Amino acid sequence: MAALGRQMTRAVERETVAAGNLANIDTPGYKTREVEFGDALDRELGGAPLVTTNARHLGGATPDRQPEAKQVAGLEERRDGNNVQLDRELLTMTKASGDFAAAQTALSAKFRLIRYAINEGR
Repeated sequence: MAALGRQMTRAVERETVAAGNLANIDTPGYKTREVEFGDALDRELGGAPLVTTNARHLGGATPDRQPEAKQVAGLEERRDGNNVQLDRELLTMTKASGDFAAAQTALSAKFRLIRYAINEGR
């Protein structure tokens, strides 16, 4: 259930960054930003508390890291220096929304199983 919650959180992060890009579609000089998968994976792997049982063990990443939205390279700029593309951002938001809905459906099914177990199959 924790993994589904994290998936939903990441989907919201991607939607938030895409919404920020759309909000700045007419801002001169604004550069498109996105949350990279590698950053999310690093944050996720660093989020679990690690216990060192040996002095030679390495420490983990700090779990309090916030997602970093980085500029996207290679997008064509308009004359005003802005490189936000409406179709790209809408597609990003649609994918993130689908990921969120899939995780929400799976989480709902898990809760139904728990409720079924609590009610002893009634």
